[in-house]
Amino acid sequence: MRGEVLARPDEALHPPPPAREAARYRRLGLDAPPRRIAVLRALYLGDLLCAVPALRALRAGFPAAEISLIGLPWAAAFARRYARYVDRFVELAGYPGLAEVPADPARAERFLAEQRAYGYDLVVQMHGSGRVSTPLALALGGRATVGYYEGAPQAGLTLGLPYPDDRSEVRRNLDLAALLDCPAEDPTLEFPLYATDCAEAAEVLRPLAGRGRPWIGLNPCARPPARRWPPERFAAVGDYFAREWDARIVLTGGPGEEPLAAAVAERMATPALNVAGRTSLGALGALIAALDLFVSNDTGPAHLARAVLTPSVTIFGPGDLGRWGPADPRRHRVVREAVACSPCTYQECPIDHRCLRWVSPARVIASAESLLRRESVACNA
Repeated sequence: MRGEVLARPDEALHPPPPAREAARYRRLGLDAPPRRIAVLRALYLGDLLCAVPALRALRAGFPAAEISLIGLPWAAAFARRYARYVDRFVELAGYPGLAEVPADPARAERFLAEQRAYGYDLVVQMHGSGRVSTPLALALGGRATVGYYEGAPQAGLTLGLPYPDDRSEVRRNLDLAALLDCPAEDPTLEFPLYATDCAEAAEVLRPLAGRGRPWIGLNPCARPPARRWPPERFAAVGDYFAREWDARIVLTGGPGEEPLAAAVAERMATPALNVAGRTSLGALGALIAALDLFVSNDTGPAHLARAVLTPSVTIFGPGDLGRWGPADPRRHRVVREAVACSPCTYQECPIDHRCLRWVSPARVIASAESLLRRESVACNA
């Protein structure tokens, strides 16, 4: 909880701030550039990938500041990967009302006391609408706190914006950076890959070495059951491409999601390479980068495919397409059924799961084939 300091590889990112920026700091009630900035975003893979453009903007806007990411335990590895933008990782110890971490009042108070003692100059609440997360951000004791609010601005918020319902998640985060006068025009996702990632992915993909293309990844997993397209339909897609395109099928999934990938493998008539639970986060990124196409539920690896520029098809169910959909529809396609009850926030569908049940394998296959043909033409041009 005290914070893991990360090595930043490029010290050239720290030029002295120009004098003309003094007005920026006065807006925050500061008499000098912030030395210590905390970003609160205790969420999952897709959420953090959608925050990377804002982290990049914060680094550009405050090049000399130490930026700490306060997040869930898994995100320590994520923060190390983005050491150009994040200097330090702090594991959130929980907070009453915040669903992502079980709340233990005594542990939470110790955590908050440690953070207050650390002395943040600026806290950026990048964890949703602010109903619960802004009180948490304020409790971190920063000299200035910036974030979203619902209704009226919350007392203690130095600068804020009403939480928007009509913005993509990437733009929501960038708007907070823009509020701080940081350069916030670039919405591009990124996921740095290192030699160790590529070596690990190559080892996992070794059974495909020397075999033909295309290599197609299927990700039947998603944390909420409401976002999972049925495994027999993923199997139908895999079998089609194995039969009609002579494709090699790779099934992906994270730790604990092995049964979901196994359910697809069991229903396929053709063999697939099942790598679920066998890759680190970095190796998963490198593996997806090595594929010709990635077909996924609306979940973190779908955002990862966008970040590493692998053509993808995302099957949307209850998720908010305007918030979580891809920015580049030429390379990244969406298949969804526009039912009246979607989007929704249910973890499990209380009715008949029509938003995903009504999506046929034929529609996913058609979208995937159009991408494969386009990429093939581009490669042969």
